[in-house]
This record gives sequence, C-alpha cells and structure tokens, in this order.
Amino acid sequence: MLDYRSQQFKAPSLYGNFWFNSEAFSMPDLLGKIVLVHFWDYTSNPSLRSLPYVKEWSQKYKDFGLAVVGVHTPVFRFGHERENIETAIRELGIEFPVVADNDALVWTSFGCRAWPGMYVVDKDGFVRFSRQGEGGYDQLERMIQALLAETGFHGEFPELSVPIHPMDLPGVIPYRATGDIHTGYLRGLLGNTEGYSPEGTLDFADQGIYLPGRFYLGGKWKSEKEFVRFMGEPGEEGVVSVRYEAAEVNAVLAPGDKKPSCLLVQQDGTWLSPDHRGKDIRHGNDGSTMVMVDKPGVFNLVKNREFGEFLMTLRTGDPFVRVYLFSFVTSPIEEPVHSN
Repeated sequence: MLDYRSQQFKAPSLYGNFWFNSEAFSMPDLLGKIVLVHFWDYTSNPSLRSLPYVKEWSQKYKDFGLAVVGVHTPVFRFGHERENIETAIRELGIEFPVVADNDALVWTSFGCRAWPGMYVVDKDGFVRFSRQGEGGYDQLERMIQALLAETGFHGEFPELSVPIHPMDLPGVIPYRATGDIHTGYLRGLLGNTEGYSPEGTLDFADQGIYLPGRFYLGGKWKSEKEFVRFMGEPGEEGVVSVRYEAAEVNAVLAPGDKKPSCLLVQQDGTWLSPDHRGKDIRHGNDGSTMVMVDKPGVFNLVKNREFGEFLMTLRTGDPFVRVYLFSFVTSPIEEPVHSN
C-alpha cells in the first residue's frame, strides 16, 4: 500500500542495538539529504526481493543527495545475533548503513507493519512517502526523484530501474498464493489431530490427509515458540508435509547442531525435477533432492514453472533440526487469449 501525505510526520530517531557499514548516526545528521529508510529482515523473502532495487537506488542516486539506511528488524530470535546479521549483509552485498532494530523500537516509531517497509524522508526531515510490502517500485523511485528535485537539482535523472521480478511489472494480476505458515506454537498452523504440546515432544502420526495452508508432522517433534525441532533417535525419521498453492516455496530452517543438517525434499511424492528445483536444492548420487542447512536462514526449496497446487514433503534423520516457517511466491495470471 502506497501512502502519500505531504509532511506526514517528523522522521523518528534511529536508536538501534548496533550498526553495520557505518558509525551510529541520527536523522538530524542527514538534514539536507533525501533519505530512504528500508525496513527488512534477512529471512523475509519480500524483503530480499525488494533489496536489489534499494541497492541500485543507493548507488544510482548517491551523487544526487540520496542516503539509504537499512533497518534490520528481525522476525525470529536468531536474527538478533550480530554475527548472523553481519554474515547476511556480507553475502547480500549490502554497502549502505544498516542498524539492528532487535527490540523493534525503530519499527514501532515509524509505524511499520510489514516487511519490507519503505519510508522516504525529505530534506527537512519529514516522512513524505511510505510503502508497506512489495511492489510499487516505479512509484517509489519517482518519489525519490521528485524529492531530490526539491533540494534544488534541475538536471536529468537516470532512467527508472527495470522491473526485476515478473510480479513487479505494471498492471500484473497475480494468483492468490497460500499465506505464510509458521510452525511454532505461538502462531503455528499445525494440522495434526494431536495438536501442540507447548515446550513438549510428541510422536506425531502422519495420517496422509493434508489440508492446504497447514503443515503436518510425522515422527518425534518438540513444539517451541518459534519453531518445531526434530527429536528423533538415530535411525528414526522426521517428516514435514505441506499442501500449498503457489509457484515457489521457501523455508526458514536452522541446523540442529554445529554441523549442517540435511532434509530430503520431494514434491507430489517424487524427487524434484529440473523444472521444480529451488536454488538451494542439491542432488544425491541416487537422484534424490535435498537441502543442506548450515546456518539459520531462508532456503529456496521449490521453483515450479507454473502456479499450481502441490504437496511438498521434507524428511530428515538429523536430530534437533529446526523448522520455522514456510512462505510462498505467486506468479502472474497470463492474459486470456481471445478469438473471434
């Protein structure tokens, strides 16, 4: 949703836990510049899909007077750790300043409600435009240019950024994808008849019936606030099944121990073919498809060529592996072909 209200409110302070790529500074230090404040989380796929635009704008408009500030407001507890954020910033190639907002103080003061959150601040320190969630990148860039012009620049701006993802093209109508599926007992959508045993371990029976928009467990799993953790003994198997409607599937996962954890990935009862494999899928010598989880983060598991309804199954024998969230990516509805 785009919000355009002239001089909506004075931009709040940027009090955070620690900073990356810069010493700490405050909004008054940036008076005279146009500032883009980007709320993100390194496990949030909408955040990651917005990031290439933010990085491009940071480079493209820095000589015109644009300053970009990233605010990392984590979804999960492991996102509070400095080392994890620092690794993500390095791997994602982020060069602009980022402040860690572990207590969501900056998030709350700006009134942010979704990842990514975009706020454009004018030369006098007032928030003039905001955007919650994905999309509208052409409008945001035009707003950046308009506010840069208010600083006194009268030359020619660069061309607008080319849409990166099919869903970012103007006028695109998407399919309705399955919503996020959290697994922890505070927000989880567990479909097993056993239900949750908060902070306890149950031996779940996989009954073979899967409703869309829920996840189902098989084997011994412990239910915790943010995630479920496999608690099987050596030789036992843990299973997670999700029926979904989407084109892509991503999962937030964490290894169970100091060594990587392996989860075998199937769709509709078969190994993933080249038409369905996500970028983080590896292949076994026997044709199996798997994801190796070496650190807490988001992993792209399935990337179908077309939108549809599918059943994804994860299997593991690695103790203590953690499953936090499944998220889904839609695709554009192709225009119908008319014939006379």
